[in-house]
Amino acid sequence: MDEFEFQRILSLFPIVRPRDYQADSVLSIRPFFHSLATTATTTTRIGGELQAKDVVHSFKEWFKCRNNALLDRIYDILGGGGQEAGVTAAVDTMALSRESADLALAQLELRLSEAFVLEVLNHGKDVLSCLKFFDWAGRQPGFHHTRATFCAIFKILSKAKHMSLMLDFLENYTKQRFVHRVRFYNTLVVGYAVAGLPEVALQLFGRMRFQGIDLDGFSYHVLLNALVEENYFDAVDVIAKQIGNRGFESELTHSVLIKNLCKQNQLDKAELFLRGLVSAGWTLSGYCVSVLVDALCKGNQFERAGILLEEFRQLGMVPVDHAYGVWIRDLVQVGKIDGALEFFHRKKSLEGYVPDLFRYNILICRLLRDNRLEDVWDLLMEMKMRQISPDEVTMNAVLRFFCKAGMVDVALELFNARNEFRLSSTMAYNYLINTLCGDGSIDEAYRVLQNSVDQGYFPGRKTFSILADALCREGKFEKMKELMVVALGQNFMPSDSTYEKFISALCRARRVEDGYLIHGELNRLNKVASKNTYFNLIHGFNKSSRGDIAARLLIEMQEMGHSPTRKLFRAVIRCLFDMENPKKQFLQLLEMQLSRHEPTTQVYNFFIDGAGHARKSELAREVFEMMVRSGIEPTLSTDILMLQSYLKCEKISDALNFFRNLSKRRKIGKKLCNTMVVGLCKVNRPELAWEILGEMRENKVKPSLQCYEELVKILCSNKKYNMVVNLLNDLMKVGRHISSFIGNVLLLHSLRSQDLYWAWVRSRDMLNETSSSWMLGQLIGAFSSRRVDQDIRELEAAIEQCFPLDIYTYNMLLRLTMSRMDDACDLFNRLCQKGYEPNRWTYDTLVHGFLKNGRTSEAKRWVEEMFQKGLDPTKHTKLFM
Repeated sequence: MDEFEFQRILSLFPIVRPRDYQADSVLSIRPFFHSLATTATTTTRIGGELQAKDVVHSFKEWFKCRNNALLDRIYDILGGGGQEAGVTAAVDTMALSRESADLALAQLELRLSEAFVLEVLNHGKDVLSCLKFFDWAGRQPGFHHTRATFCAIFKILSKAKHMSLMLDFLENYTKQRFVHRVRFYNTLVVGYAVAGLPEVALQLFGRMRFQGIDLDGFSYHVLLNALVEENYFDAVDVIAKQIGNRGFESELTHSVLIKNLCKQNQLDKAELFLRGLVSAGWTLSGYCVSVLVDALCKGNQFERAGILLEEFRQLGMVPVDHAYGVWIRDLVQVGKIDGALEFFHRKKSLEGYVPDLFRYNILICRLLRDNRLEDVWDLLMEMKMRQISPDEVTMNAVLRFFCKAGMVDVALELFNARNEFRLSSTMAYNYLINTLCGDGSIDEAYRVLQNSVDQGYFPGRKTFSILADALCREGKFEKMKELMVVALGQNFMPSDSTYEKFISALCRARRVEDGYLIHGELNRLNKVASKNTYFNLIHGFNKSSRGDIAARLLIEMQEMGHSPTRKLFRAVIRCLFDMENPKKQFLQLLEMQLSRHEPTTQVYNFFIDGAGHARKSELAREVFEMMVRSGIEPTLSTDILMLQSYLKCEKISDALNFFRNLSKRRKIGKKLCNTMVVGLCKVNRPELAWEILGEMRENKVKPSLQCYEELVKILCSNKKYNMVVNLLNDLMKVGRHISSFIGNVLLLHSLRSQDLYWAWVRSRDMLNETSSSWMLGQLIGAFSSRRVDQDIRELEAAIEQCFPLDIYTYNMLLRLTMSRMDDACDLFNRLCQKGYEPNRWTYDTLVHGFLKNGRTSEAKRWVEEMFQKGLDPTKHTKLFM
């Protein structure tokens, strides 16, 4: 498949936005692929859609062009992906597999040379395999390690930070048979220099000079560079002079000396030194310019670095391609990606500049990070056209690209075929798992994780959390259990939030026992579960009617430093009363609470409240008396909770006796009176509530608005409209306004009958009538006689003069406009514009009205909108559907 055909394929491939990436990053690539499609008109696939396999095939072919089959085979024999954490131990057992490895390597009939050995070492992915090959090569007849191969293995050990292993290697060096073929001291100096121990290297160098032995040019420069890297600046000048005296001075010397000045931040001196070399006619390498350009960029002197770079390009005496690469890299690292791209394209078009693979990777990875997918695509296509062989970084970037572009199936196919082109895709695992989770392919994401673990790689914390969330969300609990086990096996401790989400998901799925087992594992690991985890477990056991376990968890959470709420105590206590021997269960919980925690007013209040809500006023009273016996004085809150317990159980005489007796302990204030009035109303005892309200007024205690609201509601329900009118008169006398709740109740009962209106008329002479009360009377009359056929806007304005409208008021108005559905729709739009949130009754009224008026298609549209908001029509409306 040629490049043009491949572009056409990808241009037609659908782009689906995954949830984990920004919308603009994916949408921006649509016109780009479309432009590719319009330019690819010369090639047409006959008979149908292009498949993901075509895209995958093209990239596979590119990935396979690395031609590293022989090197891969060598490392397969040597053990391949050995884990570096066990390198030191593995070296001790290397001999166990030496014979079989020697035999297999011998069968490859390798022609060993310095260049080939360096290529093999450069291809290695783990230290152990490199050491095995170095050892094997040194034992082969006709080949002897050189300074370069020693330096290569030293660098591998140094980069892997296996310094102790490297030092052991150097100490044992003299025992190897190939030592006599290489200059002994040279190798040791190079080894210690590369290991970051230039002081030891200098001591060896001194010993050499004492014995009349000298270093060669290569070793001198390795030592010089090590001194610069480790900031031994005083010794640098001495060694540099030795290099000059022995005729070893070269462009390599100059590069290291420029680096020396740059590391000391003597950039002006470094530039003068570089210009002096040019003036003296020295042949310079591009690395000399690169070192200075890099130092200037690191010092945020990009303009100066750019001028220097252009000046040396115009001189034509120094190759600047390497410096171009450094310039691009430094621009990218400080976020100047646009400048780097502009420079890259300009140099490519004007000078034919082609960066190396490393520079391409830097650009691609940064562009991917910024979700600039079009630019990434351009660079990938350019690499393919220039036949630049990709490395693992490139291949992982390709997988990330397809993930971000929403082409998950392509990324997955390439991932599944990774063994064909020797891709160890640790960098792409996270992106692939994240994308598959966002795409809803949870099973595939989990399979990718299993593959990554098999390859010795466990994903990052964020990716783990995303996968765990997805498994919990989709109810894949068995896989979630496996994931937790694998994580702990990798010494990866999931976060508290992950445990919390897992337990919460199990509780929601009615698998609270499994959640409790996970909680037990947390306890064994000495991890304290979060407050929310305890809440979820307790609610889960309450729903399962296991109040005994819920009670146990309630006590445990306090021991772990979490404070339960009154609502949580109430839920547990109510659950206990649904079990056998409820009184025993209740008292056991109280005993555990008092024995393990300091008795407080709050604790007693929680138990009184719980018993009251369970309609067990006798137990609430028992707790109250226990509290008094323990020497804790009941507070106002305690008295209110005790009073509410009696009222909830409809023990009115006990409530009245307790209320009257309270006057012996405290002044009967507004809160107690309000509690009594509201409680009596809720148990349908409006006469007694009216009596208490009267006492409040006599004692000049201003009743709360809730008192008036509850009394209006219960009096209207009992059709005691004369008392309602008197109550409204009293409401206005104390300076309170008609609330939305009271206004809605009055209008609702006015629609049902005219009795309220006639009660209002009869009491008109007694009313302290104001403009607002007069308007309210007019509204009640209009609603009672159904004379509401005037403009709905006028009616809305009239109501607004009497009390604030709410969504329930608008729902009533909608009922009045059911014969005029266009007006109803206008009213609906108006209430939305005013910020009111339509509820089930709002939508149901509209649907019902459209159906009654035979406008079925419009009714269906409103039903669909209801469903989208998670609402269902009422049974009455469904009869019309």
